[in-house]
Amino acid sequence: MTTLSRVENDTELPESTLVELFLEGVDRFGDEPAFQRMETVDRAADISYAETFRTVRRVSAALTAHGLKRGDRAAILAENRPEWAFSDYGCLCAGVISVPIYPTLTSPQILYILKNSGARVVFASTAEQAEKAGLAAGDCPQDVLIVAYDALPAGSDAMAWDDFLASGDDVLKSVSDAAYRTEALLAQPHDVATVLYTSGTTGQPKGVMLTHNNVASDVRAVCLVLPIGQRDNTVSFLPLSHILQRMADYLFFWVGCRVGYPRSIDSLIDDLKVLRPTVIVSVPRIYEKIYNGVMAAQGPKKVLIDWAVGVADRAATLRLAGSEPRGLLALQYAIANKLVFSKVKTAVGGRLEFFVSGGGPLAPALNRFFYSIGLMILEGYGLTETSPVTNVNTLDQFRIGTVGKPVPSTEIRIAEDGEILIRGPQVMKGYYNQPEATAEVMDADGWFATGDIGEIDSDGFLKITDRKKDLLVTAGGKNVAPQPIENRLKTHALVEQAVLVGDRRRYCALLIVPAFRPLESWARGQGIEWTSRAELTANPDVTAHVEREVFGMLTDVAPYQMPKKVALLEEEFTIENGYLTPTLKVKRRVVRERLGHVIDGLYAGEAADATGP
Repeated sequence: MTTLSRVENDTELPESTLVELFLEGVDRFGDEPAFQRMETVDRAADISYAETFRTVRRVSAALTAHGLKRGDRAAILAENRPEWAFSDYGCLCAGVISVPIYPTLTSPQILYILKNSGARVVFASTAEQAEKAGLAAGDCPQDVLIVAYDALPAGSDAMAWDDFLASGDDVLKSVSDAAYRTEALLAQPHDVATVLYTSGTTGQPKGVMLTHNNVASDVRAVCLVLPIGQRDNTVSFLPLSHILQRMADYLFFWVGCRVGYPRSIDSLIDDLKVLRPTVIVSVPRIYEKIYNGVMAAQGPKKVLIDWAVGVADRAATLRLAGSEPRGLLALQYAIANKLVFSKVKTAVGGRLEFFVSGGGPLAPALNRFFYSIGLMILEGYGLTETSPVTNVNTLDQFRIGTVGKPVPSTEIRIAEDGEILIRGPQVMKGYYNQPEATAEVMDADGWFATGDIGEIDSDGFLKITDRKKDLLVTAGGKNVAPQPIENRLKTHALVEQAVLVGDRRRYCALLIVPAFRPLESWARGQGIEWTSRAELTANPDVTAHVEREVFGMLTDVAPYQMPKKVALLEEEFTIENGYLTPTLKVKRRVVRERLGHVIDGLYAGEAADATGP
């Protein structure tokens, strides 16, 4: 296969602002529902475009009443909910730069962002978040107003949401709707709209400055290639502090697609049955969990599922080649769909037309599984610095194992060392107050160095190989890309999470968080006894079984890529315990630091080669 070094989509996009997109949505859809809030376990309440506009006006007026001017900063420390959108749009229309903060961050981490950005207001979701923000604000050089969406305990220094909105009523009365719109439309395409702080897994986070046109152009570009409109509805559950869900929500609002907010990530599956989305934006970890849940079945149910998956895979081979199953295979597929696949589709609401996947690489086997059962995952690519989408598969241009072709107005180039370079209107203005860091990743011609390694196939589809900084270099000088191996292993029924290690070591090894339900079932069948997960994962017979299973999936990798040992971990990697980023990617530095003793144990007797984990 011929590999290209450059590809572009030269479709031109008009320059615009997020304020324009917001007002166009309000004017087009008026009393139609813009958002849905889960009120009970089985009921969602609609919030119209017109009501949203009225609340956004009140937010802007209150910001003005508290002395914030165009160019000032306000932070949002909250889980996804309608007030997040109201606060964000209120800031945009007032010319105030919004600074989203992941609600999982601690007070010291929040303090860094508040000090670095100079934010003067923090919108916090709960009393707990308001308390964290208050502790951080107490050490800030600037005065910071804390506004809480939820009820506050007596004696709190934060301001209640309703009181904050009411504080701008005098300003609101003095400005007509027309005057407000005129003022809001003073925003220019190249004005900074938001500053997003990276997760900081390799040091202090950098503030990514995205302009109105950076994000608005990405909205327009994605709209040209994905069929999303007023007949659609979605759920917003990826962190809005990350640009993927946020850009998507701007898009949904602009085209009339209702945005529903689940009660929490824990209630997502139950809430999907109420909100019944037609499109969902998600990250690979969610698909892994759905897949593992299906494949973890035991007994006769497992036999049925394995048969159905085999049928679906044969049908997928035909469909990917442009044909359709016929005869016996078509009948088998219909039966498999009724008995198995329909249950999976019902679990995600029963109306889903396609997923959009981003935020990290999706295992091709996972994508093929969902495709085979009738749930399309359109994998895309991008970074915070690119607003984020640069590439995406579409319903018409779809290739498993790639992240699709460039979206309109985007150029992709592969550097000599394999690094992916991006140029387009979605590329950031730079890092906030860090011109040197900006110059390290952006050249004078506007090319942004992504830090990802990839290649472009002969048809213009981009394939991501790995993160440049994640490449392992063995003691023998061989480069090993961990993600393709890890992604393949995640489809095994016994594997929940996998991390390949081996940097500066003689050989590679694996850290595996097992899928405990099927592993425990196997262990019981073998007569193995244990009293805790720690005891189970420490059992050499259990480890040997997992080794045989996972190594059997890697018979085609090069000898230097083949892991030689496995360590089983009793604790899942999560956001809460610090092993995952808010977008559910593994923090490899944290793994190396906290599990260094486990990694060293995999190389007992190899100390002479180990200059680091």
